[in-house]
Amino acid sequence: MATTAPAHPVDEVPPVRALAAFGLQHVLAMYAGAVAVPLIVGGAMNLSPADLAYLITADLLICGVATLIQCVGFWRFGVRLPIMQGCTFAAVSPMVLIGTTGGGLPAIYGSVIVAGLAIMLLAPVFGRLLRFFPPLVTGTVILIIGVSLLPVAGNWAAGGVGAKDFGEPKNLALAGFVLAVVVGVQRFAPPFLSRIAVLIGIAVGLAAAVPLGFTDFGGVGDADWLGISTPFHFGAPSFRASAIVSMLVVALVTMTETTGDLIAVGEMTDRRVEPRALADGLRADGLSTVLGGVFNTFPYTAFAQNVGLVGMTRVRSRWVVAAAGGILVLLGLLPKLGAVVAAVPAPVLGGAGLVMFGTVAASGLRTLAGVDFKGNHNLTVVAVPVAVGMLPVGVPTVYAKFPDWFQTVMNSGISAGCLTAIVLNLLFNHLPGRPGEQEGGAAAPDTPTVTA
Repeated sequence: MATTAPAHPVDEVPPVRALAAFGLQHVLAMYAGAVAVPLIVGGAMNLSPADLAYLITADLLICGVATLIQCVGFWRFGVRLPIMQGCTFAAVSPMVLIGTTGGGLPAIYGSVIVAGLAIMLLAPVFGRLLRFFPPLVTGTVILIIGVSLLPVAGNWAAGGVGAKDFGEPKNLALAGFVLAVVVGVQRFAPPFLSRIAVLIGIAVGLAAAVPLGFTDFGGVGDADWLGISTPFHFGAPSFRASAIVSMLVVALVTMTETTGDLIAVGEMTDRRVEPRALADGLRADGLSTVLGGVFNTFPYTAFAQNVGLVGMTRVRSRWVVAAAGGILVLLGLLPKLGAVVAAVPAPVLGGAGLVMFGTVAASGLRTLAGVDFKGNHNLTVVAVPVAVGMLPVGVPTVYAKFPDWFQTVMNSGISAGCLTAIVLNLLFNHLPGRPGEQEGGAAAPDTPTVTA
């Protein structure tokens, strides 16, 4: 009798209870980051509270749709890996500039639509560049992703940027408590519970935060029960050349970041991302970005926050993240439910974020452990990109005097570090070296040589 081959862990469908728990864990891990972009852009444009609420619900809805496209996929759209999608922070500064210099939201959405179309057209080109991402480069990029996210967790742990009690010991104590719960559950709980350690940590942290006065559920009563985002709610899009050019630069940055995230998840799930799959994933980014421009939200990309969760929990099923996408769709259609999730205090998220983002960095180190560093320049190929990637993280205003397009590229530590790693790998491991010099690098896992 013929037997069917077992499904790859990425394609396994867990029981409904596990799907819901794991999916909710992913939503909680990315929720604060997901709503931050509409809050920042809308706040800079002095939008009314009603318009801000509309932007948030539209964002959550398209976050969910974009995640479903990426995880489930159709035709040549979607990488079919556990990838959460969210609004990219790389677009914040250009969008604020576009929105506050006379163009308004219609000019933002016009440029977003064009950028999305450009991403879809350029996706096959990026797919063919995958050979320039050996483990030497991918490990460095994954390390940079993790380390560059740690300040985000630190800001959450301190109370959230702009909070009146930012840095108060009580905030850090709550974050430390959540961190201890997450680590304790991972170490001592049964296997199933250890895989939802982040969810348990957030739930326990929230339970502790309520009597201590950390939570504010006032927004729940004010939120509507039902909210549906309609196309071009803020008016027909306008297409301004300057706005489009700046958003095209953002598109190149987000494609670079997404490439790093997709490769990272491919490493963590033991399903290597091939050129065609990479192109499909980027094409899904482009389609989601077009939908964002149509449905009153912003450009979308793979969310690095959730890469760490995949590595930490070792839950590799794409259907878990698809369930998270479904939850996001519900949050986008039911604003009152979204307001409940939004009431989770920042320190609670910070404690969980420290574990998740640290896991991403550790995964990069694990990839680099297989790279040969003897008799070559590979140490430089790692060291310089990490330094360049950390520069805007440690000194946020370091490029303040540079042109806007330069800031868009270099203010993202992930894109700056990734581009530097690619260039240095080409310089040291692909161009002809000095006579007698050993060629370094690291090949893909199925390649018998050790050259990049």
